[in-house]
Amino acid sequence: MNEVVMLRGSEPRRILQTVIEKQVPAIMSYLSKRKWHVAKVVLTGLGASRLNVRILPRKKPHPINIRVNQPVGISLKYEYGKFIFETKVVSLEPSSDTTSGGTMMLAVPDRIEIVQRRSYFRVAVPNSLKVNVLLWHRGQQNDDSRLPPEHYWQGGLIDISAGGAQVAIDVEQKPDFNDGQFIGMRFTPMPYETPLMFNAQIRNILPTANGKSICLGLQIVGLEASAEGRQVLSRLVGVVERYYQINQSSAKQQDMRGCGFAKNRRIGARPTNPD
Repeated sequence: MNEVVMLRGSEPRRILQTVIEKQVPAIMSYLSKRKWHVAKVVLTGLGASRLNVRILPRKKPHPINIRVNQPVGISLKYEYGKFIFETKVVSLEPSSDTTSGGTMMLAVPDRIEIVQRRSYFRVAVPNSLKVNVLLWHRGQQNDDSRLPPEHYWQGGLIDISAGGAQVAIDVEQKPDFNDGQFIGMRFTPMPYETPLMFNAQIRNILPTANGKSICLGLQIVGLEASAEGRQVLSRLVGVVERYYQINQSSAKQQDMRGCGFAKNRRIGARPTNPD
């Protein structure tokens, strides 16, 4: 089932006006020096062709480095889904206060895409699959055929959603990652498919119970800001749904086997061979 819905015509303006009235926070993603960045923003006003945006202050002040006419992506969660759209910067008003990011005006988008909220719930990788993941520091070559082995790490995908993932890496590889760092990620959802590749930010790093691996909690970034990125997002939505269906099917099979075993126990017979 397709979980991505496109809004056109008068619908985008209606959604934007509602978001402004309810002061729903949003995330803006943008490229600076060929690297993805994210900033928290609030939509504050809607004109005939302009959308006013206020950049929220950060705990650690950092220059935004956005220029006029630069494409940006906006994403926000509201009610039944996540609303995403691409637009461009029309004008900037930097703040004199270093703790504030200032304001900007964006072009009003002519379309907004909605991804249903269920796609942002984490789904475990099915037990029947082993999904390998390639990770690298952003800014490095992302083609592993030309990237020296010491510059990338291989891990296993634990779970995935349209907005994030969890990846386990053996400590023997000496992973070199930090909280808040932006990295590149690539994996093949199913053996017969082409790989998915995108950027992500590390939200947390935790050791496994046995101490043999570390788990990276990742937030996917930058997919809202381009047509290519939204195609990747659409594929991610399909992956989440497919993994969910496989897990549901496996759970039902286990339940049926369990019921058959219990029934045989009740009538005093030996359990049947599940194969």
